[in-house]
Amino acid sequence: MEYMKPEEIVELFKGKFGDLIIDSKIESKAEGVKKNSYNTIWLKIKLENFKDAVKFLGTVQFPHFAIISGDDLGKEIELTYYFSLYYGERFKEISLNITTFLPKEDLKIPTITDLIPGAQTAEREIIEMFGIKVEGLPDSPNLFLPKDFAKDTHPFRRDEKGIYPLSKNGKYVGDNIVKREEEVKKVE
Repeated sequence: MEYMKPEEIVELFKGKFGDLIIDSKIESKAEGVKKNSYNTIWLKIKLENFKDAVKFLGTVQFPHFAIISGDDLGKEIELTYYFSLYYGERFKEISLNITTFLPKEDLKIPTITDLIPGAQTAEREIIEMFGIKVEGLPDSPNLFLPKDFAKDTHPFRRDEKGIYPLSKNGKYVGDNIVKREEEVKKVE
C-alpha cells in the first residue's frame, strides 16, 4: 500500500471500527537541526476488537513491533502496544500506539504472536509483571523473574503488598521493601 498520512490512517481505523475506537489523537513533533517532523498516532480501542485492530494495521503497512507498556489503573490494567509504520524510511516513519483496557476481574488478552511473532517476549513480560493471561501463548517458564518467584505476585500491580521475600531462596535484591529479615515471612 502507498504511504498514508497520519490523518488518513486514523480515518481508516475510524471507518473500520467506528464506535469501538474510544479515542484517537495525532502528535507531531519537529526534531533536530533541520526540524524534521515526526508523527505519533494514539488509538484507544475496546478490548473485544484489539486483535482485529492489530490485524487491520497490517493492511496499512506491516508494522514494526517495539514493546508493550502497562499501567495498573485500579480497577483495570491499561496496555499500550507500540508499533512503527514505514519503519526505516527516512522522514516517513510513523509511530502508532494502540491502547486497550483489561478489567482486573478478567485479565485476559489474545496473543498477537500469530500476526507478529516478535511480540512473544513482551507478552511474556506482561504475564509475569501484571498477571495477565495471554490467550494462545504457550505457558512458559519465567523470562524476567527468578524461576522460584512467588506465583501469585506481580511486581507491576499496585494492589500487591510488596515482595516478601523476593524469591523462595530468601535472597533479597537491592534495597527491598523490608530491610530487616525478622519482619519478613518466609515463602514456602
